[in-house]
Amino acid sequence: MRKPRGAVGSGHRKQAASKKRRKQHALGSSQIAPSDPDACTGRIPECPEAPAGPARQQEEVVSQASVSPYHLFRDSAEVTAFREGLLNWYDREKRDLPWRRRAEDEVDPDRRAYAVWVSEVMLQQTQVATVINYYTRWMQKWPTLQDLASASLEEVNQLWAGLGYYSRGRRLQEGARKVVEELGGHVPRTAETLQRLLPGVGRYTAGAIASIAFGQATGVVDGNVVRVLCRVRAIGADPSSAPVFQQLWSFAQQLVDPVRPGDFNQAAMELGATVCTPQRPLCKRCPVQRLCRARQRVEQEQLSASRSLPGNPDVEECALGTGQCQLCPPPSEPWDQTLGVANFPRKASRRPPREECSATCVLEQPKALGGARILLVQRPSSGLLAGLWEFPSVTLESPVQHQHKALLQELQSWAGPLPAAQLRHLGEVVHTFSHIKVTYQVYGLALEGQTLASTPPGARWLTREEFHTAAVSTAMKKVFRVYEGQKPGTCKGSKRSPMSVPLGRKRPSKGQQVLDSFLRPCIPVDVPSLSSATH
Repeated sequence: MRKPRGAVGSGHRKQAASKKRRKQHALGSSQIAPSDPDACTGRIPECPEAPAGPARQQEEVVSQASVSPYHLFRDSAEVTAFREGLLNWYDREKRDLPWRRRAEDEVDPDRRAYAVWVSEVMLQQTQVATVINYYTRWMQKWPTLQDLASASLEEVNQLWAGLGYYSRGRRLQEGARKVVEELGGHVPRTAETLQRLLPGVGRYTAGAIASIAFGQATGVVDGNVVRVLCRVRAIGADPSSAPVFQQLWSFAQQLVDPVRPGDFNQAAMELGATVCTPQRPLCKRCPVQRLCRARQRVEQEQLSASRSLPGNPDVEECALGTGQCQLCPPPSEPWDQTLGVANFPRKASRRPPREECSATCVLEQPKALGGARILLVQRPSSGLLAGLWEFPSVTLESPVQHQHKALLQELQSWAGPLPAAQLRHLGEVVHTFSHIKVTYQVYGLALEGQTLASTPPGARWLTREEFHTAAVSTAMKKVFRVYEGQKPGTCKGSKRSPMSVPLGRKRPSKGQQVLDSFLRPCIPVDVPSLSSATH
């Protein structure tokens, strides 16, 4: 079966017929209205809005009326120049990535869509370098939708562990099961049906799958595309606001190449990731710098400064008055000469993460049959870190002096009576999730020769090797490193976590640490001394 034209890149420019199609498409879209009213105001997680009604349509009319032509592409020639410049650059400079190779080589449309789907979900809020190994292992373990649909959630969480945003893996498997069980094993072919039928698939992911895997001429907007478009059209207003975000989607749909939509969308994202970067963008290497309003503004400011003039009348500017254009920055945020093109886009204000405190304990049986084992309990099936395994923990809402008692009660609910006097505080770990900053007070308890009752459901004892391959969060791995660094008998010169300093002890200076390590022999950590807080 042949792949659809435009689904994946061939690296060759099309002939006269293809150029004619582009020209016709550009003529028809040079002032295109937003293509899809189901905009999502945030990228991660993707969340479709309600369908457009009369109020929404009126809002779009008002939005278009308050946008200066300065920010728009003036004609089909500019649109065509943008497409051709970007695609020519992409053919020369694109990175060799495993999901691109798989999409180019795969002839089965459903397997191709699955390969793109997995990569797009993994790449949300995660760097390419991190994703490569996870993607490779995932596709080796579950090369088809049917393989993923038959896997257990435990297996999915285990492979996803460390990648963050764990609900992505769970919803990806839910989508695979829906395709296999309800859609006959066939992935929906359009962006609209992908978004409507598959759980966890929002507007961006749907557009990426439809354009790359099926060749649908639909645009996409992610963080990299937002940055590129805001600079090319000098959009200084908050890109997360509804009118600006809708305008960005309108631009994406207007610009997407009708012959190579998948390559075009990947090229736009590639440009933002490698050239039009948040800091220190490489403007001299940009294939569309001639069309970039931000670059023109920089040149204008430099010329004005060299002539000691307040402005340069030869350079086009926004025609609407200050504060009237919805795409211009607010008057309260003047141009910063030191930033250059990085004045665009405006950084959206972010809420600080909610802070929580938790007490957690590594409960170990050092002399268990078959080797030392540690206790893990499973989190609830919904909410933060759903289904993952962790050390027994309690959220601290009471005063700090009560955490020892609260944690001991939690431990005994899982393991029965325990020697309270042996529960030791070891240090703390601070870990930030997407919207929560959690401070873990880390405790340790080693059971010497004590036989425990049978383990209740939702708990299990693991060896160290099993722990490192289990479905546990990065936060729990940090907690375990603190425990390992504070175990009795650990030498001062051993590698230990910098977060493992017990509360109330002052960290010595670097010079003091050097002297301690040189003059003192190996001393057990639980012996009270000033140097016990080093490293």
